[in-house]
Amino acid sequence: MYMVKTDGWYLERILYLIMGLVALATAVLAWYHSPYWLLLTGFMGMSLIILSLTGFCIMANILYVLGAKPVLKKV
Repeated sequence: MYMVKTDGWYLERILYLIMGLVALATAVLAWYHSPYWLLLTGFMGMSLIILSLTGFCIMANILYVLGAKPVLKKV
């Protein structure tokens, strides 16, 4: 079983938190306000596909510049 380390707020854990919050927020906003909010969910999905194929993540780079320390090795 794979378990994520929870002993601190490192870059990857913050990234998972942001993805979860965006997914939930866009679902709620699409339900109560406008289905166009699902475009944000689509953008997030495309960003995750790009991350898995290339290793590049816009949000991870922003968090790194803001001072979040990664647990995984940098290339």
